[in-house]
Amino acid sequence: MPPKWKAIYDTMLSQANEKSKINPAATIHALRHGFATHVLEKGVDLRYIQELLGHESSKTTEIYTHITKKGWDKIKSPLDDLDI
Repeated sequence: MPPKWKAIYDTMLSQANEKSKINPAATIHALRHGFATHVLEKGVDLRYIQELLGHESSKTTEIYTHITKKGWDKIKSPLDDLDI
């Protein structure tokens, strides 16, 4: 990110933190992390999230799959369909 944009983001985030009175204050990293986790839980493909976040390696983006447990209840084993 160009230094000019970083300064703008930092100023905006600082102002938002001050107005929100949330403690601890949010960080850009926390906002990116929250965004990635939420869109993953909404069903967005990991490859799209990788592109949105600008990750070169899919391994970096896969970290978010370890955070969310949403959807585990929908996983069904093929063995459950066997009529034994």
